[in-house]
Amino acid sequence: MTIEQEYALVRRADLALIDPLHPGTTDRLVYDGMCGLCHNAVKFVLKHDASQSAFRFSPLQSDIVDAELPPGQRREDLPDSLLVLTTRGEMLVKSDAVLYIGQRLGGAWRLLSMLGRLVPRGVRDTLYDYVAAVRHRVFAKPEEACPIAPPHIRARFDY
Repeated sequence: MTIEQEYALVRRADLALIDPLHPGTTDRLVYDGMCGLCHNAVKFVLKHDASQSAFRFSPLQSDIVDAELPPGQRREDLPDSLLVLTTRGEMLVKSDAVLYIGQRLGGAWRLLSMLGRLVPRGVRDTLYDYVAAVRHRVFAKPEEACPIAPPHIRARFDY
């Protein structure tokens, strides 16, 4: 499968019935650039973002992240996994970030994310922390931190 095919957007009619959260805005998804699970999560979002503009992407290790963090927040204090910086100035971490991403994608992902919000945050974050603790052992580190992607995909990444 070519990288173009891998990043191709797949949109089924049955998933398009539920609109994404906050259409027309672009949030920043920050990910651990050295993590195989995070790398695959970014590819998943690229594949399922029908708007092709719900998120811009930045590795946690990039300088742009420091510039966009809320005042007083330091990159060293952040979890080394996924987080979302919203256009409304929120910083979402752990399970809140994952559920927000699903809501932004719309369709069945928004529905699943809304159902996930029924689970108490403490339970969700405990599960998130467990996966985060084992992710480097379970998911291989990406061979390329920045694979060659088509120009329209590359344009969504900030380093």
